[in-house]
Amino acid sequence: MRKWLILGLVSLAVLFFTNPVLAQEAANKMVTGFGFFSAIVLAAGLGVGFAALGCGIGMGHGIRGACEGVARNPEVAGRITVTMILGLALIESLTIYALVIALILLYANPVIPKFLTTLGLGG
Repeated sequence: MRKWLILGLVSLAVLFFTNPVLAQEAANKMVTGFGFFSAIVLAAGLGVGFAALGCGIGMGHGIRGACEGVARNPEVAGRITVTMILGLALIESLTIYALVIALILLYANPVIPKFLTTLGLGG
């Protein structure tokens, strides 16, 4: 336990002292709009990731409940399966909505033309 505490404190100290140096270097190289674009990329990735994580957990709970229901009462397996598939489709639609929002943020962004012109890729 003590070893992990020392390792964590040393890691925090290194991050604390190197952060101003890296921030100063990044401030000198900052391109207008690039910070905003990178924040959108990060938000889109995290949004889709968290949506997939939540939907995966929800699907697991739904399938577990359906399996338990079929094990308790095998005569209603058909109705439970239909209800489970409908529920899984609705859960999966939430991940698809998050993906659509992420794609809108990435490709319908007003900063992208400015960002591409600073890179020399757009005109």
